[in-house]
Amino acid sequence: MLIIMGAAGSQDDINAMEIHHWYTKFMRECPSGQLCLHEFKSVLGLQGLNQEANKYVEQVFETFDMNKDGFIDFLEFIAAINLVIRGKIDQKLKWYFKLYDADGNGTIDKKELVSIFTAIQAINGNQELSPEDFANVVFQKIDVNNDGELTLDEFINGVESDQHLLEMISKSFDLSNVLKVIQSGRRHSI
Repeated sequence: MLIIMGAAGSQDDINAMEIHHWYTKFMRECPSGQLCLHEFKSVLGLQGLNQEANKYVEQVFETFDMNKDGFIDFLEFIAAINLVIRGKIDQKLKWYFKLYDADGNGTIDKKELVSIFTAIQAINGNQELSPEDFANVVFQKIDVNNDGELTLDEFINGVESDQHLLEMISKSFDLSNVLKVIQSGRRHSI
């Protein structure tokens, strides 16, 4: 039995039936066993996006491509699904941080946050805040040393200690609804 991120038999594991479902879908979409970016978009039903949304999907793909070989294999794919659907909040926050840190320098600046939030709005539709307002709120609340950059520690500690910000980030950036629609076999309309 394949155990993903958890103890054998725990409620948080993806069960064998779910793994079989995802494996069938994965192999149908990419018989080679390696998912390229184009196939990733197809699996998620995210083709024909505008430039901002497309950039976001590419960043998601890159964060899931753990070995950086340009492909997502089934283990990377199932680990990503498990994280998005069942991951603990600190695991998700680390993943969000990695996603937002577009240049990979270990910090998030306002420009990166505005860019990723703009892209997410292009996929998810209207949000309650503009990308600029969202970035300002995040930095005002959690940029402890006011240097205009968020470290991983600042980000995780700041978001975990502010329930409103945690809810806002989780709601805005969570892919679980997309994945749950796919898992149930219905197409997600953008």
